[in-house]
Amino acid sequence: MATASYMAGRKKYARPQAMLWADNFGTTTDSGLYVPLGFETGQDLSGETDESLFDQFIILSDDNRGDIQMTPTRIEKRERMINGRMRSHHIADKLTITTSWNMLPSRGYSQSPQFDSATGKSTLYNNRSEEHTSDGGAGGVEMLNWYNNHSGSFWVYLAYDNYKSFSSDIYGRLGQYNEVIEVFFSDFSYTVVKRGSNNFDFWNISVTLEEV
Repeated sequence: MATASYMAGRKKYARPQAMLWADNFGTTTDSGLYVPLGFETGQDLSGETDESLFDQFIILSDDNRGDIQMTPTRIEKRERMINGRMRSHHIADKLTITTSWNMLPSRGYSQSPQFDSATGKSTLYNNRSEEHTSDGGAGGVEMLNWYNNHSGSFWVYLAYDNYKSFSSDIYGRLGQYNEVIEVFFSDFSYTVVKRGSNNFDFWNISVTLEEV
């Protein structure tokens, strides 16, 4: 199961990868850390029998990722009053999230990474011949499989400086996921740019997510 220690071990640098896709909203620790429920795709499942907890999330690589564009859409009903003034009944603000990757390895690892359930570390950690993304995040095929398996909604966990999302300690929570949004895929496209050796190809990927 994913834990705070597992999530800390899965980030290679001071801050986690910018995006995580999950099948659930997860839980929040006492310190405000968002942790998805269940097991990550590729996690060591030795002795586990509850298949409903398998493949519950993937952590996306930051390798060659472009800007993350956040486009809010304000849902409201506007009408002009008899005196000429505009009145608005605000319903909600919803986000559209767009980003892309260039020359992303088609797979994160050459074989199952077997992420350790306690530390989050892969058995292939820092083995450059076996670990193809520099931060151990998901490659193109893992992202494509997620897209193919999710015609409905899922959750995106985001790690960026948006301190309105922090319930407390606005200066000390950049090193964790701090916002979780339920989304649908609005667009997913990929291009096989270059076929590599026997281990992986290079892909360009473009993704648009629309808030539920």
